[in-house]
Amino acid sequence: MNHVKKIPSTNNSHYQDIVSNITRDVFAHPRDLSRFYVEKYGVSRVTATKNIRRLEAEGWIARSGPSTHPVFSAGYKRRISHLYELSGLEEHAVWETDFEPFFLLKPNIKAIAQHGFTEMVNNTIDHSEGKRVFVWMSQLDKYLSIIVSDDGVGIFRKISDALRLPDMRQALFELSKGKFTTDPSNHSGEGVFFTSRAFEQFQIEANGLHFEHKSGDMDALVEKTNMDFGEGTSVWMVIPINSDRTLNDVYAEYTKAPDDFDFSKTIVPMKLAQFGGELVSRSQAKRLIARFDRFKLVILNFEGVSEVGQAFADELFRVYARANPGVELLPQNMSEQVERMWRRAIGTTQGQGKV
Repeated sequence: MNHVKKIPSTNNSHYQDIVSNITRDVFAHPRDLSRFYVEKYGVSRVTATKNIRRLEAEGWIARSGPSTHPVFSAGYKRRISHLYELSGLEEHAVWETDFEPFFLLKPNIKAIAQHGFTEMVNNTIDHSEGKRVFVWMSQLDKYLSIIVSDDGVGIFRKISDALRLPDMRQALFELSKGKFTTDPSNHSGEGVFFTSRAFEQFQIEANGLHFEHKSGDMDALVEKTNMDFGEGTSVWMVIPINSDRTLNDVYAEYTKAPDDFDFSKTIVPMKLAQFGGELVSRSQAKRLIARFDRFKLVILNFEGVSEVGQAFADELFRVYARANPGVELLPQNMSEQVERMWRRAIGTTQGQGKV
């Protein structure tokens, strides 16, 4: 599986292999860690002891008991990774058995980690059309990171094929809106959206495209990246381990809780819609508004968009608004030119003249 995310290498590749499994190993061998490494890697006891001291110094393990018969436990740094066959895999069982017991997290961070972990592994099981998935979770000084990497067809190709889109970059834009799934009978289409908002940083690498969401920023598209995940789909999620964020905070931002927990609001990064060029035509607007009717409030974030065409604005703010009175369109961060086009379009709606 040559596309699996690798732990960054150093000159001591043997040590990096130890680090990649250290948390699981120390849980299993608290009293015989040195002997375990001698047998597992075929090294001398001196080398095994040297590696154990380095693991301790770097915070991967902690030592207690007498010096002659030490007892080791997991340190403040922790890391677990597994490669699974997708056939018959259950995401909740993987989390509860192979990952959750080995990490010491605040309740809110554990809930976010479990949500992102199980949602992304489930997506791989149900949608990737792959055979295997690599899952990696690491807790360092300040951040918890999770990687889920499969060998399937790639999420953006999957969406493009399902919607018969001419450009895979449009699939990324559809994913950014939320409420999209290629299997509506079994999925709500909310998993990726809420997971991307729950973590401080969320990235998807697939089909030569790179989707990124950072807390407080708009979704971003990077078509060329140095990240080497290979084929399939790879998701990377990061959150500060001391964050006070909760899943309820994330849900509340996009619902009308506590009265209504329906996913009724979305924020659309208009900059992503520019992948085919400037926003000037009615066809671009029609492509943009696909599935807007699934929401009650659509916030259109025009940050990074300097201009839009008259036809685009008219189709979006007059034609669509008139045909869909139950959907509120709220533009934000408009440039002077964009605001002028918006006012001109809504002026027509209000009977102040024709565009």
